[in-house]
Amino acid sequence: MTMDSAAAETPSGPPPDPPPGPDSDPGASPGRTGRSWSTIGFRLSLGAVIAYVLLQAVSKIQGVLTLTVLALVIAVSVEPIVVWLTAKGMKRRWAVTTVIIGMFVVVGGLFALFIPLVTNEVNALVKGVPNWLQQLHDHHSALGRLEDRYHLITKAKQQLSGNGANTVVNGLLGAGQLLLTTITGLVLVITLTMYFIAGLPTLKKFCLRFVPGSKRERAEAMTEEVLSRTGRYMLANVATSVIAGLATLIWLEIWGAPYPAALGVFVAVMDLIPVVGSTIGGVVVSLVALAVSLPVAIATAVFYIVFRLAEDYLIVPRAMKFAVSVHPLVTILGVLVGGALMGVVGALIAIPVAAAVGLYLDEAVFPRIAQR
Repeated sequence: MTMDSAAAETPSGPPPDPPPGPDSDPGASPGRTGRSWSTIGFRLSLGAVIAYVLLQAVSKIQGVLTLTVLALVIAVSVEPIVVWLTAKGMKRRWAVTTVIIGMFVVVGGLFALFIPLVTNEVNALVKGVPNWLQQLHDHHSALGRLEDRYHLITKAKQQLSGNGANTVVNGLLGAGQLLLTTITGLVLVITLTMYFIAGLPTLKKFCLRFVPGSKRERAEAMTEEVLSRTGRYMLANVATSVIAGLATLIWLEIWGAPYPAALGVFVAVMDLIPVVGSTIGGVVVSLVALAVSLPVAIATAVFYIVFRLAEDYLIVPRAMKFAVSVHPLVTILGVLVGGALMGVVGALIAIPVAAAVGLYLDEAVFPRIAQR
């Protein structure tokens, strides 16, 4: 082969550039691979803006989200009853209908208990106003002596004139708005609870579709276990609360304290909140017992201290035997964090969430770490 033919076969010039890879940037300079800094900066900025907008949106609908979580917790709490009824041979739709009717009966009973009490107190207040005004002008009565010393009527007129009248009007409007918001929230919780109870299986299937197929069976088993533990915990919590309410009712009936049934329901509702609920209920009932006498109030306070010890060491362990097992320190921290984030609802669901996190760690995280 001659020199001329070898030169003819050898390509002249620099070798061609390699084809662009999947990570190459068309706008980058020739021969440069990877995304440009401007593209990365733009995407990071866009992500930060989207995250900020989402946080602002979540903060604005925080109240609706809290009510939605409350409705979901109620639905999960009564799911064991639905499962029990279906295990007895009842179709799910009839079991759901039975549970919903039972919930309406309970809510209606609470309204029937509290509305007459509130109505009677308001009527007594309205009827007592003329008598109080008459006593204010009587210099020999206790209210009259207070008027002579502090000039209550004059100060009240000054407060109601000018800006004071606007303050009163704003206060009445605020009270009306609070009442309307409470009623709207109650209707929303009841509606969402019915939808969640009826569609809980469909909701679980929809959420599991986001799990990869290879892990879906295990995720479904863990989901069922978490929901089962949550439902058992809530039912056990309701059982302990009913015991606290009945104990309050019996105690107040013995001593002739006012509103025993209403205060019993109040203590039962407060007892649903772990750690602090029963204490708050005991303080309120002890203060109401002052209407009877100081010794009765002191005895009531001692009664709640003893009952709290019995509840912590006798009632709750037996009620929670088949529910959840959470360390007391985790319970206290969970209640504090949940209450700070979502108020009463957060404190109420703190222990089920802690139990769910513990189950996930035991079933998924710790075994994976041990295999490394």
